[in-house]
Amino acid sequence: MGLKSKIPDSRERAKRAALNALKRTRRAAARTGVALSDWEGEFLGSVEERVEHYGRAYRDPEKGQPGASLSVRQTVKLKEIGAKANGKPKRSAWRRRSPATNAAD
Repeated sequence: MGLKSKIPDSRERAKRAALNALKRTRRAAARTGVALSDWEGEFLGSVEERVEHYGRAYRDPEKGQPGASLSVRQTVKLKEIGAKANGKPKRSAWRRRSPATNAAD
């Protein structure tokens, strides 16, 4: 009789992934020396606390994917903070098209 391997629960996996993403963002900001605003630091701290305690950082199931630890909006904000920490420019949802793509003559 061998050891039984426990199949990782999808909620635990999502929780671990969210916590790792939060830690990566904090480490990237510390490594590059980017000063996060008070709001961004508080956001990262409160989300991390809620994920550790409840397994996810939002209450309303309509705001996120089933089994996800972060809501859609929290994921977007985390990516924006991560991009700032890595020194990448903020991407705007309203980008201009280049004139070459409009010319179909």
